[in-house]
Amino acid sequence: MIVGRITVDPGRMRGLPCIRDTRVTVTAVLGQLAAGQGFDQILDDYPYLEQEDLLAALEYATLLTQEREIPLARPA
Repeated sequence: MIVGRITVDPGRMRGLPCIRDTRVTVTAVLGQLAAGQGFDQILDDYPYLEQEDLLAALEYATLLTQEREIPLARPA
């Protein structure tokens, strides 16, 4: 559940969604996952995060993309 795990503060990280009032953005976590890093690797890099934080980042991204069309590269 993302409630309380994802925060948005205009005074922190330019208002980007962050994990639990840290300076770790949802985008940073998603980028690491997209680059092939596993949960264990990310948690080693950020020992103050928990697995539930990473799941919350994924859930947050899922909610943002529901029912929306995401532009993809156009065929040549």
